[in-house]
This record gives sequence, C-alpha cells and structure tokens, in this order.
Amino acid sequence: MKVLVTGGGGFLGNAIAKRLLERGDNVRSFSRGDYPKLRALGVDVQRGDLADKKAVMMAVAGCDAVFHVAAKPGIWGKYSEYHATNVTGTENVIEACLKTGVSKLIYTSSPSVVFGGAGMEGVNESTPYPKSHPTHYLTTKAKAESMVLSSNSKNLATIALRPHLIWGPGDPNFLPRLIERRKSGRLAKLGKQHHLVDCIYIDNAADAHIAAADRLHPNSPISGKAYFISQGDPIDIGDLMDRILSAAGLDPIDRIVPQKLAYWAGWLLELIYGTLRLKGEPPMTRFLAKQLSTAHWFDISAARKELGYTPAVSITEGLKRLSESLK
Repeated sequence: MKVLVTGGGGFLGNAIAKRLLERGDNVRSFSRGDYPKLRALGVDVQRGDLADKKAVMMAVAGCDAVFHVAAKPGIWGKYSEYHATNVTGTENVIEACLKTGVSKLIYTSSPSVVFGGAGMEGVNESTPYPKSHPTHYLTTKAKAESMVLSSNSKNLATIALRPHLIWGPGDPNFLPRLIERRKSGRLAKLGKQHHLVDCIYIDNAADAHIAAADRLHPNSPISGKAYFISQGDPIDIGDLMDRILSAAGLDPIDRIVPQKLAYWAGWLLELIYGTLRLKGEPPMTRFLAKQLSTAHWFDISAARKELGYTPAVSITEGLKRLSESLK
C-alpha cells in the first residue's frame, strides 16, 4: 500500500511512518521541513505547506491512503494562522483525496474538540462539540474533524482518532517543556484536588492509527466516525508528571498553586501578551489552567471493540523505555 503521512517529520507522524515501513508499506511524507533521517529510512520526503493546494495535490497523487497528522497546535496566536493550517489545509487534503482516487483518509484529531471548559470523566463519542471552544486550536481542529467525517462517502472512507496527551521517547514538546520548567523551578501542581487524565504512549498512538487504517474502507462500520484513543488507564495528572520527571532523573514537583490563582494569572498574562504583542506563548493561560485542574479521561470501549485497539505498552513499561532513552 502506498501511503502519505502529513506531518511525517513530527512526533506522531514519524512513529506512524516507521510502523508503516516496518510492515512493508511504501511511505511518503509531507511536511514544511526536511527530514534526512526519514529519507534515509526509505521515506519519500516531500516539502510543502498544507495551505498550498497544488503542493498537497502533488503529495497525495498516487497514494492509496492518507494519514493526515499535521496541524498547528498551541494555546496562543492568531486565528488566521490556525485556520490556514488546520482548516484550509484539511480542505486541501480532502479535495486532493477525492480528485486522485484515495480510498482512505485517517485524520488525527484531539479529544479536546469536545472540551467546553468543564471536566470530562468517562465521556464517549456521543459527546457533542461545545457551542464555543476556548482556543483557536480547538476551534479549528473541531472544524477540520467535522469536515473529514462529513466527507465520508462510497469512494472515500474517513475516520478521526482523538489521542490524548501523547508522550514517550523522542517527544519534542511536552517532555522538554516539563523538564525545563522543573529544572528552572517554574513547575507547580494546580490545586490540592486529584484529577484523573488519560494519556497515550507514542507506540500505542501509532498502532491505533494503523489499526484504524486496516479496518477502514468505504461502507465499513467505522467509516465516518470519531474514536477516543488512550492508555485506558486514567492517572492523576500530578502523579503522571512526577513519574515522567522521575524517569528523567528529576525530583517530583514540590509546589502547589491554587487553581483560581493560576486562572487569573492566565487572564493577566493573556492581557499582557496581547496588549504588548509579545512573542511566544504565555506561560499560563485561562485554558491551560482549566486543562491542568480538571479531569480528562475517556471511554475507549468503541476503539477496543470496533478498531481492535489494545494499548500494548503500559504506562509503567512506557516510563521504563523513556528512562532508557534519556540515559
């Protein structure tokens, strides 16, 4: 099978591309940057912007399936930038799939597309989108997911996967930030209450995508649907951070900040960054304060039953592998 992975140079995209190569698929990657290590493995690395319709069409041409993993993540920034990548980019991918005869489109979404500000405990795929989202990222990801699922047809089978808090060796985002903030003394737990969250080890996230692709075809029971995927083992967010820090050889978090204080600090920092047009993201926002102080865990029974998904790597085993990778 000839497969395109958008964002193949990213954390999840890279893991999916490697899994596909291991089983003998012909893999092409489409990203803004160049990735010599992927090319050395045998991946056809193509560079371009998702907002460039012509470039996307060229990348999709000749493929049997597309894993649309690339996105602009973040908690801060201009709406136009998120829309260009996450909405326009997805429109271009869908159009290219339809025009070139691709039969499968697997979209990487986020569980937070159904987050409206309150905690989520054991929610399933029947949970609707909220009336509004707290960030541009979530607004545009929800729009993109909706477009992908509504594009499901007799010619193009589509599916959306919602992995939450992907972590593991090679993580370029969550792990480095966590370690840097702990070393600098700027890391704290929000509130004294315990809130369970779902997470997913990188290999499990990649396996779930491939399992979905293998079962996906036009008119299949899973086509046109979204699925939560995770470890299926909710853990207290503070405990998770402490265990990851321990794997990195660092002490656990020893500071606690009241949730309300963090929320209003986020409001003030948003005001300062917005007014002064400071570069980068504020270290705290109202959305981030809510995320870190509310439960986020999901019912993955549909993924287990309909995708045949089983998280092969436990949190304990994942932490062991993470520790070994950091030595």
